[in-house]
Amino acid sequence: MNVTEAIRSRRSIRKYKNEEIPQEDIHKMLEAAMMCPSARNMRPYTFAVVKSKEKKAEIAAISPNFRMMNSADIAIVVCGRLDIAAGLGHDFWQQDCSAATENILLQALELGYGTCWCGTYPVSERVEGIKKVLGTESENVVPFSVIAVGVADENPPAKGFYDETRVKFY
Repeated sequence: MNVTEAIRSRRSIRKYKNEEIPQEDIHKMLEAAMMCPSARNMRPYTFAVVKSKEKKAEIAAISPNFRMMNSADIAIVVCGRLDIAAGLGHDFWQQDCSAATENILLQALELGYGTCWCGTYPVSERVEGIKKVLGTESENVVPFSVIAVGVADENPPAKGFYDETRVKFY
């Protein structure tokens, strides 16, 4: 699969088969995340891989938009490291975490998995809920996104499309 195919075939998957993701594939997704562009190469992120059924259920309970965590094999939480971001003097950690999230989505697709990017930051209830699940309330870490990952049990149609009215050439 090339990049063009991956971008155009990626979908948000909310139903998953009961199949386990091998550790080597999880490693590839995390490696792809860490290959993302990063402001001044500060890499102000950290990742939590949630495999526990109980912890995934706790995440699912935080928001109705997170309920697919119950059927996903894993949840990958992308977190911003504010202690590292402070060295930048600005909030580019959010862009870095977005790039890391997108790389996980694309790598997972290439490996044959479905994903769903669940927005967490800046919704304080979601951020605090995820911190509580991970036990990171006292740490200088901000949960940015939660990605459900698993073998897709649905094939929804594309929602994105090219819209010329949103483009201006100068």
